Amino acid sequence: MPSRLPLHDRHLAARARVETVGDWELPVDYGDAAGEYAAARRGVALADRGDWGALEVTGRDRATFLHALLSNEIKALAPGQGCRAALLDAHGKVQVVLAVWVLEDRILLVMPRGLTAKISQALDHYLFSEKVSLRDASDETGLLMLAGPEGPAAIARLTSTRPPAQAWSHLAATLDGSAVRLVTGGRETGGPEIWVACAATDGPRVWDALVAAGARPLGFSAYEALRIEAGTARVGDDVDESVLLPEIPLTDLVSYTKGCYPGQEVVVRVRDRGHVNRLLTGLVLEGHAVPPRGAEVVAGGGVVGRVTSATRSFGLGLTIALAFVRREHAEAGRAVAVRLGEGTVPARVAALPFGPPASV
Repeated sequence: MPSRLPLHDRHLAARARVETVGDWELPVDYGDAAGEYAAARRGVALADRGDWGALEVTGRDRATFLHALLSNEIKALAPGQGCRAALLDAHGKVQVVLAVWVLEDRILLVMPRGLTAKISQALDHYLFSEKVSLRDASDETGLLMLAGPEGPAAIARLTSTRPPAQAWSHLAATLDGSAVRLVTGGRETGGPEIWVACAATDGPRVWDALVAAGARPLGFSAYEALRIEAGTARVGDDVDESVLLPEIPLTDLVSYTKGCYPGQEVVVRVRDRGHVNRLLTGLVLEGHAVPPRGAEVVAGGGVVGRVTSATRSFGLGLTIALAFVRREHAEAGRAVAVRLGEGTVPARVAALPFGPPASV
């Protein structure tokens, strides 16, 4: 059975169209996906990120422990700062992409909720004498995200606080009587974002306050259009354990000066002396048909890649996709085709992120 978001009843009350996406029942839209997209581009939209969770890492050695395992700089982060990072295996393959939020007394690792148990077990495997404790705090944590240029102003009206300017930096605030943490996002939708973390029991109140302040609920269809336009890889669809970190365009995940971590030798070797055989890149397809995940990308009579996610872009007026394509075919502008049913659809390779959307 698919899981339901903690705010499922709020979505039904807003007349959301709910469908199963992976392991979750998600609000696909609230009757007007194009309008929701426009709110995220020009105003402010509100997404329920209850399908994400948090691992809480405590103990005096927490920063050095995570620094030795994750792909990015952790030890130098002060309370109130954060970053994105990846956990790799010894071969450089991605186990998870996550956000790191450093607090005074703990570090939160924020990631898709279906991976928290697995990643906790993977981290625990590396624990020996370090003074570190791991705890899954997902059930008690509410996660929402504001997207759009009016998000900071909406938050300022509700909390008398401006979120930090730097991505993944954060601060504590009070919103409609609820304690919240405001986290400046990493522009996964291509524009300004503010994550709002709160106690799960306060989630409905915080959601209601943000909607009352003018934030428009954002369904999965509009969010996917924003994400794919921005070229943001989605863990589980675009990134899984078969993917080498250098194959994806996520340079903000890596510090090349921090020293060793699992998979680091592979990452540095690719940067300095080699290349990967495939790259995650964009595709623009002719027509309106949206290819499914796994659709073959073909060129020269052979398969040269596979689609990982695709959508009809509200802003670009095009069918766009993310796909892993063999390096020799991944140059922007290269003509390829995508297999759909018994035929193929012409397509061209596009650099990420996709071009700026038209006025919507």
